[in-house]
Amino acid sequence: MAPKKGQPKGSTDIHLSLEHSIKFNKRKFQFTPKQRKLLEAILDPETKVIFISGPAGSSKTFMAIYGLLQIMNEDKEKDLLYVRSIAESADKGLGSLPGDITEKFNPFLMPLYDKISEIVSAGDAAFLKAQGKISAIPINYLRGANWEDKLVFADEAQNFTTKELTTLITRIGEKTKIIIAGDYMQSDIHDKTGFRDMMNKFNDEESVNNGILAFTFSEADIVRSKILRFIIGRLEKK
Repeated sequence: MAPKKGQPKGSTDIHLSLEHSIKFNKRKFQFTPKQRKLLEAILDPETKVIFISGPAGSSKTFMAIYGLLQIMNEDKEKDLLYVRSIAESADKGLGSLPGDITEKFNPFLMPLYDKISEIVSAGDAAFLKAQGKISAIPINYLRGANWEDKLVFADEAQNFTTKELTTLITRIGEKTKIIIAGDYMQSDIHDKTGFRDMMNKFNDEESVNNGILAFTFSEADIVRSKILRFIIGRLEKK
Protein backbone atom coordinates (compact mmCIF):
# COMPACT_ATOMS: atom_id res chain seq x y z
CA MET A 1 0.00 0.00 0.00
CA ALA A 2 1.50 3.34 -1.04
CA PRO A 3 1.71 6.06 1.64
CA LYS A 4 -0.43 9.12 1.16
CA LYS A 5 1.18 12.24 -0.24
CA GLY A 6 3.19 13.94 2.49
CA GLN A 7 3.32 10.86 4.74
CA PRO A 8 6.62 9.36 5.86
CA LYS A 9 7.56 6.28 3.88
CA GLY A 10 6.18 3.17 5.54
CA SER A 11 3.32 4.87 7.38
CA THR A 12 -0.35 4.26 6.75
CA ASP A 13 -3.49 5.96 8.06
CA ILE A 14 -7.00 4.59 7.85
CA HIS A 15 -10.34 6.31 8.20
CA LEU A 16 -13.32 4.00 8.66
CA SER A 17 -16.23 5.20 6.53
CA LEU A 18 -19.21 4.17 8.63
CA GLU A 19 -22.42 6.11 9.08
CA HIS A 20 -20.96 7.01 12.44
CA SER A 21 -17.69 8.87 11.81
CA ILE A 22 -14.89 6.84 13.38
CA LYS A 23 -11.80 8.81 14.38
CA PHE A 24 -8.62 6.82 14.11
CA ASN A 25 -5.73 7.72 16.37
CA LYS A 26 -3.36 10.27 14.88
CA ARG A 27 -0.26 8.15 15.46
CA LYS A 28 1.69 7.46 12.26
CA PHE A 29 2.25 3.72 12.06
CA GLN A 30 5.71 2.95 10.69
CA PHE A 31 5.70 -0.45 8.99
CA THR A 32 8.70 -2.55 8.05
CA PRO A 33 8.89 -3.88 4.48
CA LYS A 34 7.79 -7.30 5.71
CA GLN A 35 4.81 -5.84 7.58
CA ARG A 36 3.78 -3.93 4.46
CA LYS A 37 4.02 -7.14 2.44
CA LEU A 38 1.67 -8.84 4.91
CA LEU A 39 -0.72 -5.87 4.85
CA GLU A 40 -0.85 -6.00 1.05
CA ALA A 41 -1.70 -9.71 1.25
CA ILE A 42 -4.47 -9.06 3.78
CA LEU A 43 -5.97 -6.29 1.64
CA ASP A 44 -5.80 -8.33 -1.58
CA PRO A 45 -9.39 -9.40 -2.38
CA GLU A 46 -8.04 -12.62 -3.92
CA THR A 47 -6.59 -13.70 -0.57
CA LYS A 48 -9.08 -15.88 1.30
CA VAL A 49 -7.00 -17.40 4.12
CA ILE A 50 -3.70 -16.30 5.67
CA PHE A 51 -1.69 -18.28 8.19
CA ILE A 52 0.73 -16.09 10.18
CA SER A 53 3.39 -17.61 12.42
CA GLY A 54 5.94 -15.72 14.45
CA PRO A 55 7.38 -15.11 17.91
CA ALA A 56 5.99 -12.75 20.52
CA GLY A 57 6.36 -9.09 19.58
CA SER A 58 6.45 -9.63 15.81
CA SER A 59 3.15 -7.74 15.24
CA LYS A 60 0.99 -10.73 14.22
CA THR A 61 -2.13 -9.57 16.06
CA PHE A 62 -1.66 -5.87 15.34
CA MET A 63 -1.14 -6.33 11.60
CA ALA A 64 -4.11 -8.71 11.30
CA ILE A 65 -6.50 -6.36 13.08
CA TYR A 66 -5.14 -3.29 11.31
CA GLY A 67 -5.58 -4.92 7.92
CA LEU A 68 -9.09 -6.17 8.67
CA LEU A 69 -10.15 -2.71 9.86
CA GLN A 70 -8.84 -1.40 6.54
CA ILE A 71 -11.17 -3.79 4.75
CA MET A 72 -14.08 -2.70 6.95
CA ASN A 73 -13.25 0.83 5.83
CA GLU A 74 -13.91 -0.16 2.23
CA ASP A 75 -16.89 -2.46 2.85
CA LYS A 76 -19.32 -1.28 5.54
CA GLU A 77 -21.29 -4.53 5.29
CA LYS A 78 -18.45 -6.58 6.76
CA ASP A 79 -17.85 -7.16 10.45
CA LEU A 80 -14.98 -8.64 12.43
CA LEU A 81 -15.20 -11.91 14.36
CA TYR A 82 -12.40 -12.72 16.81
CA VAL A 83 -11.81 -16.42 17.54
CA ARG A 84 -9.61 -17.75 20.30
CA SER A 85 -9.10 -20.92 22.32
CA ILE A 86 -10.02 -21.12 25.99
CA ALA A 87 -6.84 -23.15 26.62
CA GLU A 88 -4.94 -21.59 29.51
CA SER A 89 -1.41 -21.68 30.86
CA ALA A 90 -2.44 -20.41 34.32
CA ASP A 91 -3.41 -22.69 37.21
CA LYS A 92 -6.91 -21.20 37.56
CA GLY A 93 -9.17 -22.58 34.82
CA LEU A 94 -12.03 -20.98 32.93
CA GLY A 95 -14.57 -22.97 34.88
CA SER A 96 -13.53 -21.31 38.11
CA LEU A 97 -14.27 -17.82 36.80
CA PRO A 98 -17.65 -16.26 37.64
CA GLY A 99 -20.40 -15.58 35.10
CA ASP A 100 -21.72 -17.12 31.89
CA ILE A 101 -19.57 -18.10 28.90
CA THR A 102 -19.53 -14.54 27.55
CA GLU A 103 -18.26 -13.16 30.87
CA LYS A 104 -15.80 -16.02 31.24
CA PHE A 105 -14.43 -15.40 27.75
CA ASN A 106 -13.94 -11.63 28.23
CA PRO A 107 -10.42 -11.90 29.78
CA PHE A 108 -9.25 -13.69 26.63
CA LEU A 109 -10.25 -10.71 24.49
CA MET A 110 -7.69 -8.28 25.90
CA PRO A 111 -5.28 -8.62 22.93
CA LEU A 112 -8.13 -7.71 20.59
CA TYR A 113 -9.23 -4.68 22.61
CA ASP A 114 -5.65 -3.55 23.23
CA LYS A 115 -4.80 -3.52 19.54
CA ILE A 116 -8.05 -1.82 18.52
CA SER A 117 -7.41 0.87 21.14
CA GLU A 118 -4.03 1.53 19.51
CA ILE A 119 -5.77 2.20 16.20
CA VAL A 120 -9.01 3.96 17.14
CA SER A 121 -10.25 5.93 20.14
CA ALA A 122 -11.77 4.06 23.08
CA GLY A 123 -15.19 5.56 22.37
CA ASP A 124 -15.15 4.51 18.75
CA ALA A 125 -13.94 1.02 19.65
CA ALA A 126 -16.93 0.74 21.99
CA PHE A 127 -19.21 1.96 19.20
CA LEU A 128 -17.97 -0.73 16.81
CA LYS A 129 -18.61 -3.38 19.42
CA ALA A 130 -22.05 -1.99 20.35
CA GLN A 131 -23.09 -1.97 16.69
CA GLY A 132 -22.10 -5.61 16.34
CA LYS A 133 -19.21 -4.77 14.01
CA ILE A 134 -16.81 -6.54 16.37
CA SER A 135 -17.65 -9.78 18.17
CA ALA A 136 -15.84 -12.80 19.58
CA ILE A 137 -16.37 -16.52 20.09
CA PRO A 138 -14.35 -19.43 21.55
CA ILE A 139 -12.98 -21.87 18.98
CA ASN A 140 -15.05 -24.76 20.41
CA TYR A 141 -18.33 -22.92 19.67
CA LEU A 142 -17.90 -22.87 15.88
CA ARG A 143 -19.53 -26.13 14.84
CA GLY A 144 -22.50 -25.47 12.56
CA ALA A 145 -21.40 -21.92 11.72
CA ASN A 146 -21.37 -20.77 8.09
CA TRP A 147 -19.52 -17.51 7.42
CA GLU A 148 -20.65 -15.41 4.47
CA ASP A 149 -19.22 -11.94 3.82
CA LYS A 150 -17.28 -11.93 7.11
CA LEU A 151 -13.80 -11.07 8.39
CA VAL A 152 -12.44 -13.64 10.84
CA PHE A 153 -9.29 -13.39 12.95
CA ALA A 154 -8.24 -16.54 14.83
CA ASP A 155 -5.60 -15.57 17.39
CA GLU A 156 -3.23 -17.74 19.48
CA ALA A 157 -3.79 -20.57 17.01
CA GLN A 158 -0.98 -22.62 18.55
CA ASN A 159 -3.65 -23.55 21.11
CA PHE A 160 -5.95 -25.06 18.47
CA THR A 161 -6.00 -28.79 17.81
CA THR A 162 -6.05 -30.12 14.25
CA LYS A 163 -9.76 -30.87 14.65
CA GLU A 164 -10.48 -27.30 15.82
CA LEU A 165 -8.47 -25.81 12.97
CA THR A 166 -10.31 -28.02 10.51
CA THR A 167 -13.64 -26.82 11.90
CA LEU A 168 -12.43 -23.21 11.71
CA ILE A 169 -11.16 -23.23 8.15
CA THR A 170 -14.14 -25.16 6.79
CA ARG A 171 -16.61 -22.50 8.02
CA ILE A 172 -15.48 -20.24 5.16
CA GLY A 173 -18.11 -19.08 2.69
CA GLU A 174 -18.32 -16.52 -0.09
CA LYS A 175 -16.66 -13.12 0.43
CA THR A 176 -15.08 -14.24 3.71
CA LYS A 177 -11.47 -13.77 4.74
CA ILE A 178 -9.84 -15.73 7.57
CA ILE A 179 -6.54 -14.87 9.26
CA ILE A 180 -5.03 -17.53 11.55
CA ALA A 181 -2.08 -16.39 13.69
CA GLY A 182 0.04 -18.29 16.18
CA ASP A 183 3.42 -18.76 17.84
CA TYR A 184 4.93 -22.24 17.82
CA MET A 185 6.84 -21.48 21.04
CA GLN A 186 3.81 -20.63 23.18
CA SER A 187 1.41 -23.56 22.88
CA ASP A 188 -0.49 -24.36 26.08
CA ILE A 189 -1.64 -27.71 24.67
CA HIS A 190 1.87 -28.86 23.68
CA ASP A 191 1.93 -31.83 21.28
CA LYS A 192 -1.85 -31.59 20.73
CA THR A 193 -1.44 -28.41 18.69
CA GLY A 194 -2.29 -28.68 15.01
CA PHE A 195 -1.16 -25.21 13.98
CA ARG A 196 2.25 -26.02 12.50
CA ASP A 197 0.99 -29.03 10.54
CA MET A 198 -2.06 -27.17 9.23
CA MET A 199 0.01 -24.19 8.13
CA ASN A 200 2.55 -26.46 6.42
CA LYS A 201 -0.27 -28.31 4.64
CA PHE A 202 -1.22 -25.09 2.84
CA ASN A 203 2.29 -23.69 2.36
CA ASP A 204 2.66 -24.43 -1.35
CA GLU A 205 2.10 -22.86 -4.75
CA GLU A 206 -1.24 -24.59 -5.35
CA SER A 207 -2.61 -23.11 -2.12
CA VAL A 208 -1.35 -19.66 -3.13
CA ASN A 209 -3.15 -20.02 -6.46
CA ASN A 210 -6.33 -20.73 -4.51
CA GLY A 211 -5.95 -17.69 -2.25
CA ILE A 212 -4.37 -19.35 0.80
CA LEU A 213 -1.05 -17.90 2.04
CA ALA A 214 1.43 -18.91 4.75
CA PHE A 215 3.37 -15.96 6.17
CA THR A 216 6.22 -16.32 8.69
CA PHE A 217 7.80 -13.72 10.96
CA SER A 218 11.14 -14.58 12.55
CA GLU A 219 13.16 -13.36 15.54
CA ALA A 220 14.55 -10.60 13.30
CA ASP A 221 11.01 -9.24 12.78
CA ILE A 222 10.32 -8.58 16.48
CA VAL A 223 9.41 -4.90 16.80
CA ARG A 224 8.21 -4.71 20.43
CA SER A 225 11.68 -4.20 21.93
CA LYS A 226 15.34 -5.09 21.51
CA ILE A 227 15.40 -6.95 24.80
CA LEU A 228 12.52 -9.17 23.66
CA ARG A 229 14.43 -9.95 20.46
CA PHE A 230 17.38 -11.08 22.61
CA ILE A 231 15.14 -13.15 24.91
CA ILE A 232 13.40 -14.93 22.02
CA GLY A 233 16.74 -15.63 20.37
CA ARG A 234 18.07 -17.19 23.55
CA LEU A 235 14.91 -19.24 24.12
CA GLU A 236 15.03 -20.62 20.59
CA LYS A 237 18.57 -21.95 21.07
CA LYS A 238 18.67 -25.64 21.88
